[in-house]
Amino acid sequence: VSADGSLRDGLSLLDQAIAFTGGTLQADSVRAMLGTVDRNQIEQLLRALCARDGNALFDTVAQLSTFSPDFSQVLDRLAENLHEIQMAQLVPAYQATSQRVSIKDFAQAMDPQVIQLWYQMAVLAKQDLYLAPSARMGFEMGLLRMLAFVPLDSQTSTVAPAAKEAPKKAVPAVK
Repeated sequence: VSADGSLRDGLSLLDQAIAFTGGTLQADSVRAMLGTVDRNQIEQLLRALCARDGNALFDTVAQLSTFSPDFSQVLDRLAENLHEIQMAQLVPAYQATSQRVSIKDFAQAMDPQVIQLWYQMAVLAKQDLYLAPSARMGFEMGLLRMLAFVPLDSQTSTVAPAAKEAPKKAVPAVK
């Protein structure tokens, strides 16, 4: 993926990885060099979002940050997985092509409206990433949006009971 389909770029990245790791190529070291993420980290993000668990979500972001990831690429991976989850939900004959996350588990557990909303938020967060004071902050705001906004009629476990019961307080007008 990092070579973007170019053999020459792939060989160049391989040379860089060998130099970066001192000749011992290991997945974690190469991911750190490339700023890519592990599929388990994307699954952790999705699980935390589904559970509406901000603490777990930002623990995962902290873990991700130790690899200095390309947050644009993390948003791409998140959107790709949301796409696959939605395909599994709405296209009966669809066979998941990746082993990135537990597609079927998420497809069964999540409301299709939430998947649509989160996909759009991931795409828009990527588009707006350059506007944020830092890439991590823009990434975090995208995730916070996913935590904050859920369709009112959603019948999924992603909506915390307190969020349905507690009335929203009006924001006082600024004079």
